[in-house]
Amino acid sequence: MNLEKGYAGELKLDVWLEGLRNDCLVVNDLLLTHKGKVFQIDSLVIFQSMIYLFDSKYHKGNFYLDGNKWNTLADDEINSPLPQMERCESLLRQLLRQCLNTNLPIEAFLVFTHPEFTLYHASPKLPAIFPTQLHSFMKKMNKLDSKLNRSHEKLAEQLVAQHLNKSPNTQWPEYDFGHLKKGVVCSKCSSFMIERGRIWMCAACGQTENAQAAILRSIQEFKILFPKEKITSNKMRKWCAVEGDRKKVYRTLTNHFKKVGSRSASYYID
Repeated sequence: MNLEKGYAGELKLDVWLEGLRNDCLVVNDLLLTHKGKVFQIDSLVIFQSMIYLFDSKYHKGNFYLDGNKWNTLADDEINSPLPQMERCESLLRQLLRQCLNTNLPIEAFLVFTHPEFTLYHASPKLPAIFPTQLHSFMKKMNKLDSKLNRSHEKLAEQLVAQHLNKSPNTQWPEYDFGHLKKGVVCSKCSSFMIERGRIWMCAACGQTENAQAAILRSIQEFKILFPKEKITSNKMRKWCAVEGDRKKVYRTLTNHFKKVGSRSASYYID
């Protein structure tokens, strides 16, 4: 859910930046490293004499500041987004100066794009752009005197060239087919569902799903977990823990995949 909200915030930020009209370069979604430290940047805007760093946030609801603490109105503390943004700003500044030979100043801002976000007790000095300020800040950027040259283009190209396709800090737990619990997982609450003829039903939340749709979804999950494994009818019956009509798995595979081979050696591909 956090990843989905983050992605929604990035999309909103992208749409907002489409309002830029003066001479600048926008570089989105960078994953960079400097001195072994990995950091991610949602958007950079390169102007003639400065760089804006934007960290998108898609928080919804009412929050307030108590010193350096961020809280909901129900007094639940949340992680402050400032340290992460300040870390990105610092590492980017070091990377630009020490590796890319540029001293362009950087201004970093948290950008809150959800229209239903409010932050009480915020200082005017807080490096943040709130939903009601998006329009005025865009006008401010479009009034900047900016004329880019080849050095700015080269800087953008160098940053894109240093982008990491995959974070080196990603760690996956070890698992194998034999040790994983088998069955169809509820798409709503992630509990295991119960087979009921032509439907699967979740005993935890009551969610129901057509048998073929549930099986197909589980097959897609298997492909994510085991990308090198072959999709076979027998293996998918075990994976979905089908106890009733076993032809349900076969029908799902033949309707949505292409069969390769014959008899016991057959398998299915997209």
